[in-house]
Amino acid sequence: MPLTRRDFVQRSAITGAGVALAGAVDVLATAPGALASSPASVDAADAQSRHPEPALGYGPLIDDPDGLLALPAGFSYQVVTRTGVTSLETGETTPSNHDGTATFAGERGSVLLVNNHELKGPRANWPRPVPLTADLVYDPAAAGGCTVVEVPKNWLAAGGAKGRGNGKVDPVTEWVGIAGTSQNCAGGSTPWGTWLTCEETEDKAGANGMTKDHGYVFEVDPYDRRANRNPQPIKALGRYAHEAVVVDPQRGHLYLTEDADTPNGLLYRWTPPAGFHHGRGKLDTLSETAGVLQAFRCFDSAGQFVDDLSRATKIGTVYGVDWVDVPDRDAKTTSVRKQFTAGQVTRARKLEGMWWADGGTYIVSSYARDESPVHHDGAVWFYNASRRTLTLKVLLGVNTTPSVDGPLDSPDNITVSPYGGLIVAEDGNGIQHLFGAQDDGRTYPLARNELNLGTESAPDYSEFTGVTFSPDGDTLFANIQTPGIMLAISGPWRRQK
Repeated sequence: MPLTRRDFVQRSAITGAGVALAGAVDVLATAPGALASSPASVDAADAQSRHPEPALGYGPLIDDPDGLLALPAGFSYQVVTRTGVTSLETGETTPSNHDGTATFAGERGSVLLVNNHELKGPRANWPRPVPLTADLVYDPAAAGGCTVVEVPKNWLAAGGAKGRGNGKVDPVTEWVGIAGTSQNCAGGSTPWGTWLTCEETEDKAGANGMTKDHGYVFEVDPYDRRANRNPQPIKALGRYAHEAVVVDPQRGHLYLTEDADTPNGLLYRWTPPAGFHHGRGKLDTLSETAGVLQAFRCFDSAGQFVDDLSRATKIGTVYGVDWVDVPDRDAKTTSVRKQFTAGQVTRARKLEGMWWADGGTYIVSSYARDESPVHHDGAVWFYNASRRTLTLKVLLGVNTTPSVDGPLDSPDNITVSPYGGLIVAEDGNGIQHLFGAQDDGRTYPLARNELNLGTESAPDYSEFTGVTFSPDGDTLFANIQTPGIMLAISGPWRRQK
């Protein structure tokens, strides 16, 4: 039964859910492990002193002598692919600018990964674009796309490239999954074992050197190369600056984020047409108007419309959600987000990564600045699909010292950890981290990018992207976007509380 505004207001009056959950913090957290004091947190601290538990996280990060990745003691990494160093099956170098990534179980214990390459615009702008492999090209003018990487089980066990002197170690292989797309940013895996890659652009044919319209979602099959031939956009999901997508395995809905501004982007829900059943290649069979594409509209516990998610300043804030039909999903004359007037939909700056778990989807808003009512340096929300509520789980205050190691900011790609909580890829200014985040808002550092692309006096560190665990949970894969490096991280993982 759909949740009405009246139902939500009445429920909130009983539970107080529209204001904040029990133990919600009163200030924004920035430093690792930060959690504002409240009666609940003080009581928890007293209880912990009587019954001590392992500290949150895995301890301090240790500098890497190779100048690539700082990790806690006991952890190690292997370079899986690196643009300009590793090669595709066909001989070309691994493309640059790694982004959204997902893992799939391969044969004989191997791990398959589909890796986006966020390359926007003409191929001439990029020295290492995705190769235009025959039958896998959408627009020959575009530089982006995806590669598929197969990591053998014994390669990981032997220490990756360090173990290649052993002739029994199978090599990593990589091939093109799709080419001729633009600015493939994030995306999402599907319950049927494919990858949905998202174009974060609105370029139309004739603009920025493109020969076809862009701003779509495409499906890539990591198992069946033939299924990727003659790639076509899934126009039913709309044309806009896509970021990420998740699939509700029970209801069949797809949820999609938009990373855009002027005005800020939207969260979308696509409802499949009656009688439609998901599966490999099924989305490609849909007409461009199939199903219903809608944008979200939030309201608080008093039933008042919420214009922007940055209005929420307390962890635990809960909003009810309505869905509003998109007038023209292909944005033939007007960008989708600009088709709504003030008061029709809720907006948020830099809606980024998503991950389906716990009966809903976790959603990132990387930051809010002058284009938003309230400033922050990152928020993670959870949308409960059955209750149709949106709850603020993590909120990071504005980081005024991004060049100092410690404060965390600007979450982007995320994954749910098999060891509890979230693992988040940082995409901000200054120092870049992978960090963990718990359901109560506490955070801890997991890795730090030490590859300085600038100078000693003016250092420059690329963002992390594509954070995702292997199917067995033993290995965390993540990318350093620039120049384009995929890493496999292993160590003494343990449950976080």
